[in-house]
Amino acid sequence: MSINKWQAKYLLAGAVILPLAPFLYVQGQITRWKVGLLPEAADPEGVAGEGDSEARLLVLGESTVAGLGARTHELALGGQFALGLSERIGKRVSWKVVGRNGVTARRTIDELWPLVPDREFDYVLLGIGGNDVMKLSSPKKWRRDMLELVGLIRIRYPNAVIFISNCPMIGYSPVLPQPIKGILWELSKMHNANIREFTADLPRVFYYPQPVEVEWNGFWADGIHPSEQGYADWARAMVDHFAEHHKW
Repeated sequence: MSINKWQAKYLLAGAVILPLAPFLYVQGQITRWKVGLLPEAADPEGVAGEGDSEARLLVLGESTVAGLGARTHELALGGQFALGLSERIGKRVSWKVVGRNGVTARRTIDELWPLVPDREFDYVLLGIGGNDVMKLSSPKKWRRDMLELVGLIRIRYPNAVIFISNCPMIGYSPVLPQPIKGILWELSKMHNANIREFTADLPRVFYYPQPVEVEWNGFWADGIHPSEQGYADWARAMVDHFAEHHKW
């Protein structure tokens, strides 16, 4: 499906659900109040694994990158992905996390990219997409902002391998009620198909598509963010997928 068709589908769906907008807003606010807000993880950098040489990993993005649901970043997405990466490449991996709860791709460009430290990185993991779904970013906006972000990374790190985590698995959330869950899930699947298409031909850019089989037992911390077990399982699944399907 072309970007124009995704955009048309998005606009049509928006027109259909417009009369429900006040109800959906109230439903969303009640859900946010019930779930609450988890604190961000502590200690946003470290070294994972062993080896005679070292690779450097930057982890950039939204609340899952900020580690909501884990006590430390070593136990969250950044540290766990670095550990899996280290085992795959046979090097120790020094990792740095730059994350913030609530950011979209656009806000990552505007607010987080300037905070990235002035050092070289061999690998970059983007954990992003959840808030672009929650804030109803259109397919064209999602594509435009993500391509700009990837372009900025490529300019600064011409030889880096860029990994991108999957769009959020909202359809499996145990806390989001219908109909808002169904609406957001359809948009998330649309963004997933969209990013699979526009990253397919980008050199050294690899997207982890929404997984078909996931072990959800113990995955959630609050029904939206992963637990420490969830981060470990998710990071392992991503590293395994990248190693199996791509040469990097």
